[in-house]
Amino acid sequence: MRIEKLLLIQFRNYDEASFGFCRQLNCLLGENGSGKTNLLDAVYFLALTKSAFHSQDHMSIAHHADYFMLDGVFAEGDRKTEIKCAVHRTQRKMLFADGKPYDKLSEHIGKFPVVLAEPGDTDLIREGSDVRRKFFDGVLSQVDHAYLHDLLAYNRYLGQRNALLKIFAERGQTDHVMLDTYDVPLLDLCAKLSRIRQDFLVSFSELFRKHYRELSRGRESVQIIYNSELTEPGFDERFRQQRMADVQAQRTTKGLHKDEFVFNFDGMPLRKFGSQGQLKSFVLAMRLAQFELIEKFSGVKPILLLDDIFDKLDELRIEQLLSMIEKGFFGQVFISDARPDRSRQIFEKLRCEKKFFDIRKD
Repeated sequence: MRIEKLLLIQFRNYDEASFGFCRQLNCLLGENGSGKTNLLDAVYFLALTKSAFHSQDHMSIAHHADYFMLDGVFAEGDRKTEIKCAVHRTQRKMLFADGKPYDKLSEHIGKFPVVLAEPGDTDLIREGSDVRRKFFDGVLSQVDHAYLHDLLAYNRYLGQRNALLKIFAERGQTDHVMLDTYDVPLLDLCAKLSRIRQDFLVSFSELFRKHYRELSRGRESVQIIYNSELTEPGFDERFRQQRMADVQAQRTTKGLHKDEFVFNFDGMPLRKFGSQGQLKSFVLAMRLAQFELIEKFSGVKPILLLDDIFDKLDELRIEQLLSMIEKGFFGQVFISDARPDRSRQIFEKLRCEKKFFDIRKD
């Protein structure tokens, strides 16, 4: 997969800009704050219908504007598709493929796979369980559209059940029959999605451990553990027994949304005992496993976006990554860097197609 052309209008710090990219290595060079990350985020947005860095779409609109538009041409082999996305402050988001609007934005997910590695990736280790669930759900959603459909349904039922619990708490009365209408589909989806997460982690872990061994030269063993109450017998009954506690809490306290993914190295929690180098190797191995797994399931190499990674990796890891680029392990790659002289010196030596972009502040 590759993106050949991209037009940005009133997206973040870009009033209007257009770019033409090469098939392999695209180097975005410029000082901090010039818009390199915003350009990567525009590619990400077109591929996945959302920003990698902002939870609300309107935050990507230029401060002085009422809307933004992105227009890109994706290509796989000889097949090309034009994707347009428009976001207005007061209207719903619009997405078009070759001029035809999507009925549901979820239909777009996975058609133009992308993987982003950026400095904040260590939050996968440092932050709460919701960040780790979001990562694995994001990978699964790009390779399994049925999973995405069921996950959206689960979140919809969960939101409706939580709203109902709040009403019951305020009124001091609980309608158990009404709660049953939400609990039955929720429990069915819990069981189904949990099994998919378990099976997925087996495949993901195998690739992840392989990449970590290569990055760390086998100095320690690593493990990702799926920790879920759903895997224990009798969950449905415990869920129902928790009903009155849920009413009191005004939220659903058990379910898929409470799953945890535990990261260990040498049998110890990475979050507590891992060094900075181990954390960086761990999250980079996760991104490489994500890339390889998406390729395995879809048959397409995702677009790889590497944001400001040189300052976050040591010389050994940079050397390994560049070797993978040169050998063609990846397809189209975008790399941003705030030190142009260093980047040009490094990339000019690579035997691959490359293109440099000088990104400047307006």
